[in-house]
Amino acid sequence: MDELTEWLARLEAAHPQTIELGLERVAAVGEALDLLRPSARVVMVAGTNGKGSVAATVAALGAAAGYRVALYTSPHLVRFNERVRIAECEASDAALCSALARVEVGRQALGVSLTYFEHTTLAAFDLFARSACDLWVLEVGLGGRLDAVNCLDADVSVITRIAYDHQDFLGNDLAQIAREKAGILRAERPAVIGDPQAPPALYQAAQALRAAPVLRAGVDFHYQAGGEGHGRDRWTWQWPAGAVNYTHLPLPAISGAAALSNAATALAAFHQLPHAERVQSRQIAAALRRVCLPGRLQQIDDGPLEWLLDVAHNADGATELASVIAASPVPLRTYAICAVAARKDAAAVMEAVAGCFDLWHLPQLDDPQLHEPEALAMQLRLRGETVASCGESLPELLAAVIRQACPGERIVVFGSFRIVAAVIQQQGWG
Repeated sequence: MDELTEWLARLEAAHPQTIELGLERVAAVGEALDLLRPSARVVMVAGTNGKGSVAATVAALGAAAGYRVALYTSPHLVRFNERVRIAECEASDAALCSALARVEVGRQALGVSLTYFEHTTLAAFDLFARSACDLWVLEVGLGGRLDAVNCLDADVSVITRIAYDHQDFLGNDLAQIAREKAGILRAERPAVIGDPQAPPALYQAAQALRAAPVLRAGVDFHYQAGGEGHGRDRWTWQWPAGAVNYTHLPLPAISGAAALSNAATALAAFHQLPHAERVQSRQIAAALRRVCLPGRLQQIDDGPLEWLLDVAHNADGATELASVIAASPVPLRTYAICAVAARKDAAAVMEAVAGCFDLWHLPQLDDPQLHEPEALAMQLRLRGETVASCGESLPELLAAVIRQACPGERIVVFGSFRIVAAVIQQQGWG
């Protein structure tokens, strides 16, 4: 076991609860290590779905503007290093281990306990501060108000689509979830709301927290696919009264109906940064082409088969996946390889993709944090779906599906980060 793996295993076992929301512990250690007032600009992104895409796009736009960009996202797919990127490169094992050790010294000095996420978040801040990054783009892990990332004050706060997820922590009411997400907003600092159908409680919370300006998709900034004089593979983005207007932008590299919304939201956040207006349209276009998130509606052509990998793990994400499947050319058959985290509403996920697949395959990953495949199979059969295999090991299942599938057929892997990561590793794509 290498040193970074040892560190991460130690952190997973160190705190009695995997998730324990609250800022008191992490802020105390961050303050002791002087990590909470960076000299860099900070863009913070929260939301239920789309926040990873928006964060990655803001980072790419920032790099186009000449910033030295730090990007923090979670969770990772294959390597922990994916979470911590500096100037578009993953942090090295050695740098991460050194940062984790410095946080451990601060933690021990105060005699407090940190969760895995809290400890690694502070380690990322430590690395960013030592790497002379002048723009930090930070994706919130869960919720907003009490998430460890929120121990910093953002210069620009972004909230993407809001839907039901993590109800055991955030509640079963969209207004309540919106208020939790709004906890990242700061008085007299810009807030970007990327969902035109966001719950009214979100805008009300922004007003109560005195965020300013509050920029809403469809009200304060606009985007449109195609349009007169534009090809179907182009789109436009406009700031109020035409103050900033980008036309003929290339479609984002990430597919899906929400891709334009996410890219437009990222552009609105980017334009709250100094010198954004100096960036030319061609640089914006190049940045959009460069953004690619593994496992987010990721298409892979592997020999005669088409693969679609998506970490969709809630009803909103699964609905987006279903729309992509419906809009794509119809192959002879479409196979699902699916595993859903035990904390997630598997029934809602299954309902969102009902009728999308000819055959379902439900592997056994020997992970206690996943629903048992037999439980998923029962739900699917009650819906009239065809379960072709249930409980096989992933290597056996993949070998069987690849052997049985005909050229041009499609295999969709979805339901959780864990199943997508496992397939990427098994197939040697990581």
